[in-house]
Amino acid sequence: MLVEVYGQLGFDFVWLDFEHAGKSPYDSTGFESIVRAAESVDIELLVRVPNEDPALIHKVLDTGVSSLLIPQVESAKEVQRAVKAARFSFDGEPGNRGFGGGRDAMWGADVEGFTEREDESVIVGTMIETLAAVEDIENILNVPHLGFVFIGPMDLSISMGYPAQTDHPEVTNAIEIVEDACADAGVPIGIPKHDTEGAVSLLERGYRILRVGDEVDSVREILGNRHNELRKIDT
Repeated sequence: MLVEVYGQLGFDFVWLDFEHAGKSPYDSTGFESIVRAAESVDIELLVRVPNEDPALIHKVLDTGVSSLLIPQVESAKEVQRAVKAARFSFDGEPGNRGFGGGRDAMWGADVEGFTEREDESVIVGTMIETLAAVEDIENILNVPHLGFVFIGPMDLSISMGYPAQTDHPEVTNAIEIVEDACADAGVPIGIPKHDTEGAVSLLERGYRILRVGDEVDSVREILGNRHNELRKIDT
């Protein structure tokens, strides 16, 4: 239901988090209805999977999802494993994706030109949320066919020894390193930002992918504030 609402509002994508919550992405039938809802309102699903396991990536893509986000990577080798698993052709060589004949291929009815179309439409991005990933950022950005980078400030602060201190100078410096590297490499960059003014500032700085909120935040802000105001009334 909420996927349909987001699509009606005109958002570009819905963030599906299967790293920390939700159904098991290995049970691909568990979220096929979400994929159908997204298709009905022409909105993209950005699916964060738990890891770069090729078997998992294959099952998610077979449902018709075309945008994946890989968390907790620490090296270009891990990123390349994920990207290669999502492609039939990788950097001029065969990729590691197989043909499953699922929803992505209309249950086997849409075969002609299928592999080429999928390689053109499927996008794999990576989270940069560990110090090791920041230190290897240039190699990560050189992975062929990498679609985008998405910074995770909270986990990055934990990785650097400053839990939840996302404004700590060392953390912000690490983020700036990633920003500069992405700008030089021409790779789109994203980050979560749950306030409008901050999101506008990030767009002006060159960010192109923003997660601007979630259901829990929305309930706390809207219904929480409404409840607080109503409690002030003396009846």
